Amino acid sequence: MEKIADVMSISGGKDSAAMWIYATKELGVKVIPVFADTGNEHPSTYEYLDYLERELGPIRRVVPDFTKQIAKKREYVINHWPTKLQKDIPGRWVSVEPEFEGSSEEDLTLPPSTPPIDIYKTYKGVTGWIWEPTVKGKSFEEAEAIVSRALEHLHPTGIPFLDLCIWKGRFPSTKARFCTEWLKIIPIAEDVYFPLLEDGYHIVSWQGVRAAESPARAKLPMREETPEGYEVYRPLLNWSARDVFDMHKKHGIEPNPLYSQGMSRVGCMPCINVNKGELFEISRRFPEEIARISEWERLVAGASRRGDSSFLPALDADDKKNIHDWVEWSKTSYGGHTYDLLKMISLEEPITCSSVYGLCE
Repeated sequence: MEKIADVMSISGGKDSAAMWIYATKELGVKVIPVFADTGNEHPSTYEYLDYLERELGPIRRVVPDFTKQIAKKREYVINHWPTKLQKDIPGRWVSVEPEFEGSSEEDLTLPPSTPPIDIYKTYKGVTGWIWEPTVKGKSFEEAEAIVSRALEHLHPTGIPFLDLCIWKGRFPSTKARFCTEWLKIIPIAEDVYFPLLEDGYHIVSWQGVRAAESPARAKLPMREETPEGYEVYRPLLNWSARDVFDMHKKHGIEPNPLYSQGMSRVGCMPCINVNKGELFEISRRFPEEIARISEWERLVAGASRRGDSSFLPALDADDKKNIHDWVEWSKTSYGGHTYDLLKMISLEEPITCSSVYGLCE
């Protein structure tokens, strides 16, 4: 008889929790729930995962480790940065937002090209590129100082998300979303999938994605086989957000409390895809999370060759917004130039229940 392992990634969010409830309570399927700990979760999410374990069963927890990658980065900095930093850099096109996975600060350039009349230009049909003029190389002393500063910060902290960014020398973005790959896909594959495959199991990977979330997800099939040798199953594909919360209610399992505190998603806190309203709610409810990201910006900047890094991308080449600048922007009305009066008033009022999913009604 074929051995089957039903594996699902649990984030602490509504969809994965509903999928686990559905599998366990309604289908009677014994699943292997796996949580990949990014280290960038809100404390409430960790508490909620403990709650789910009490209600539904144990969770396999995977913690990514970037100790080896950071050690190799230190070797690269020692052996290559001094020479690279002292060389003149020819004028070149630079991508503000790299468009490929796994990119690091070393990947942000294209071959030299003729500078445009306007500094902001589309390059080969791709927007998001700017022309950087020739930069004179650093002096020996300047290069030595940059290397020394980077080596001071290139040490693992034990926080997966932060260590990934220290290694890469930058934060992930919507166009270079290497966080999902390195913090979830790869560690879960190495720690869970590969051992099961080696033991002869046929893996069914349950994914809590819904067609209503995006046009791309609407095109996904309910089931499909992967080249890696396992099957993907998306049981919630045709569910609505209301269906998801109804599944919680039907079986007496509470959703993550962050959904009643203005959050539309509860993965990372904040996620690089955080929207304006959500960032505002995070800043007024959880200012300690903003302070943490600000400190992370300092640490990642210290480990980068350029000496600067922001959690959310700058709007243009001269606009190096840090997380506090983005919080101020979250307080503004449409256009981002004037403060939203209703938001400013809410800062003075007691914090109450608020939900984009109508959970407070």
